[in-house]
Amino acid sequence: MGGNLVGGGGAAAPAAEPALRIQLSALQAMCRQVFGFRLAMIGLATPFALSGTADGWPTLFVGSAILFTFMGSYLLFRDWERFGPLLLKHPALLGIDAFFGALLLVAATPASPLSYVTICTPLLAGLVYGWRGAGFFTALTVLVIYLVYAGNSELDASLVDSTLLPGVCIVVGAVGVTLRGLMLRFGTATQALSDTRARLAVTEAVEDERSRLAREMHDSVAKTLHGVAMAADGLAKSADRMDPLTIKHQAGLVARSARRAAAESRELLSDLRRQRDLASTGVDVTDELSARTADFARRTDMRATFRQLGDVPVPSVPHVVARHLLTIASEAMENAHRHAHPSYVDVSAGVVDGALCISVYDDGRGLPPGTSLEELKRAGHFGLVGMVERAAGIGARIRIGKGRAPRGTEVRLDLPIAALLPADPSRAPGIPVN
Repeated sequence: MGGNLVGGGGAAAPAAEPALRIQLSALQAMCRQVFGFRLAMIGLATPFALSGTADGWPTLFVGSAILFTFMGSYLLFRDWERFGPLLLKHPALLGIDAFFGALLLVAATPASPLSYVTICTPLLAGLVYGWRGAGFFTALTVLVIYLVYAGNSELDASLVDSTLLPGVCIVVGAVGVTLRGLMLRFGTATQALSDTRARLAVTEAVEDERSRLAREMHDSVAKTLHGVAMAADGLAKSADRMDPLTIKHQAGLVARSARRAAAESRELLSDLRRQRDLASTGVDVTDELSARTADFARRTDMRATFRQLGDVPVPSVPHVVARHLLTIASEAMENAHRHAHPSYVDVSAGVVDGALCISVYDDGRGLPPGTSLEELKRAGHFGLVGMVERAAGIGARIRIGKGRAPRGTEVRLDLPIAALLPADPSRAPGIPVN
């Protein structure tokens, strides 16, 4: 199954982790664009810089500095997913970037158009490390600029020339810090919106269940009792004109209807009590999934295993929500058995990045490339469509496709843990700016 289908609706400690993940993704994307900007600046400034450089070793020196800086920036731009997290974890690595900037300043001098490539270092420091990082690397860049001015007696710069580039570095560093703050707040707001939507979806699912029980009570018990009342009224009004056998027959009908109403009432009360108990104690989804996986393996004679993800305990899930989650997982296993012909099925569940994650993976033939929900509906395949609709009904995000595997199909559900916890208005998410 090679295409990807994505759908969805939207412990206290892990709740902030998805926001941090969103923030880091936004920061990494912005940092990558900074390196793209630097590559463009180098490409534009290099012809002007080399045309104003003396022949011989000065041109070789400047060209080597340009080549080293360009290749380093290109490497980070191309493989940012690999090297970017290292830069976020280790501030000292930005010193390498500052070294390339200093190399350009020494080789091409601050009077060269290439000198403005160095403003990327304060910008990166502001984006990645906040005010302290921006202050340190901006001061370091400004210091290098003035050292180059002081060490090169041939540079005859005016006051404006000697303050313009340092001033631009300071402004750009402040811009980086401001962008960082905006992205952090955006990530927090985005996660808060996602949690709220998921919480509302869970609440709506519970309300729908209550409405269903109310409809069943109206359609069964209420109507039966109304019929009993009408039959009893008719019997009371005409009893003096009926023979004993007819009265006995009518009384039997009333008795049977009353017993049926009593039985329907007991069923509804048992259902309500079960719903209430499960709503108060919740459902252990991991235990239920483990049992269903074992049952699936016995019924189909297929290798199916269950494993728990991470060390964070999975909170109890309201019965209505758990029913949808377990139905989706069971349907994913059955689909794999019926259509994908896999050699094994791997089911996993746990708290990942502040969300309850349930994954069903099989190594079968997978979805045809370019599969969409509309095509599945037209073809009459409503299994996957039903999964997406169920996930949307409880505010979960569902992804159906290969995932990170080279083949097969993964059905993955992510439901924010915040949607399963009581709302706490007094707890506001903190926004780390530095």
